[in-house]
Formats: sequence, structure tokens, C-alpha cells
Amino acid sequence: MTKAEIIAEIATKTGIEKGDVQETVEAFFKVVKNSMVGGENVYVRGFGSFIVKKRAKKTARNISKNTAIIVPEHFVPSFKPAKIFVDKVRNGNKSKIA
Repeated sequence: MTKAEIIAEIATKTGIEKGDVQETVEAFFKVVKNSMVGGENVYVRGFGSFIVKKRAKKTARNISKNTAIIVPEHFVPSFKPAKIFVDKVRNGNKSKIA
């Protein structure tokens, strides 16, 4: 499902115009992104958590040049679904997945 399909479905179910729904969805994603860039986690009860994870410094290999490179410690965005959400997906209708 794409963002456009999500916007269309929300507009259909709520009766709100697609333009307004699109602004709201874009604003939500912008708030989540800006919060995570600032190092703040975002928790949506019943859905999941958008969290910033710290990756440790490590040594990696450049296979084409056969050299070792050092990857400094860095932060990556991550999503952890809520237990309720995981249970619903686990017990949902599996016939749609091919």
C-alpha cells in the first residue's frame, strides 16, 4: 500500500477532502522525522515506536580493494511495533499474502 492509497482510503472513510488528509499525513511524517533527527523517540500507543538506535563503531571490509575501513558510531531510525499490533498481524487473514 502506498502513501497515496493510504490518503485515498482515509479520505473515503472519514469524508475529509484528499488535500486536507494529505497535509495531515505529511505533517505527521514531518513531526516524526524531525523528532528523530533531534534524537527524540516517538511512541504511538497501540501501533508502535519510532526509535533512534545507536550503532557501535566497527571495522568493515571493502571487498573490491581488499582493505579494512572503520565505520564510526552512528544513529539509525528504527520501528518497533506494539505487541497488540504484532498479535493482530499474526492472527490476521493470511490468504491475502502470496
